[in-house]
Amino acid sequence: MSLDFELLLVVLTVVTGVVWGWDKWRQRRAGGQPLPVDDASPIELAWWIDLGRSLFPVILAVLVIRSFLFEPFRIPSGSMIPTLYNGDFILVNKFSYGLRLPVLHKEIIDFGEPKRGDVVVFRYPLDTSQDYIKRVIGVPGDHIVYRDKRLYVNGEPIRQMDLGRYTGPEQEPDALLKREWLNDVVHPIVINAASPDRDFEYEVPPGNYFVMGDNRDRSSDSRFWGPVPAGNMVGRAFLIWMSWDPEGFGVNWTRIGKKIR
Repeated sequence: MSLDFELLLVVLTVVTGVVWGWDKWRQRRAGGQPLPVDDASPIELAWWIDLGRSLFPVILAVLVIRSFLFEPFRIPSGSMIPTLYNGDFILVNKFSYGLRLPVLHKEIIDFGEPKRGDVVVFRYPLDTSQDYIKRVIGVPGDHIVYRDKRLYVNGEPIRQMDLGRYTGPEQEPDALLKREWLNDVVHPIVINAASPDRDFEYEVPPGNYFVMGDNRDRSSDSRFWGPVPAGNMVGRAFLIWMSWDPEGFGVNWTRIGKKIR
């Protein structure tokens, strides 16, 4: 979801809240009872007043839940295969790393910081109107090395286990499935043996995070456009609540309810 929708939701909450508050004030002046229809003026009976006061509690609840608790997202690409498929609909925990004001994105309560291995949604650093999802590989101060399709964090090699060929959505002839241990997070990744290694070395600056896709050779991530500032973090992805198979044009029932690790 984009910033425009968030701004629209805030505006609608304010507008309907004003209407709701005005209607409550009007009822108090009438002794706590709605004015009789016969005594009400055409303005007081306007449809938009009735609609505004009815919608305000609903819109307010949506704003609170979406801004401070949980927000749904749709996965638009295969960059996180095999953890997430194109067509997965996920829920993101908005208070994992602190509460932020809607639209302004200013943190008001700090609940912690992203950890290595977290699957996070964030505002793309080069265009903050776009939301991206990747896995945190490096936290502030980490020294990251990627060599021969292997990760090294602070001089320590990240353990991998070969699981054979990858078979699944967007399958390629040279795609290999592996299991990776990133701290305490055990997760699958896909490596394409025919793709260039794209070796690099990088030190994560303060207040930033280095992220990569689990589909290592088919992901646009921090290797190409740099780290993610802490202020761009939206939340931690934790659940697939719906999944649509774009190739089979049907619901992928086996993925619904799956936890994201």
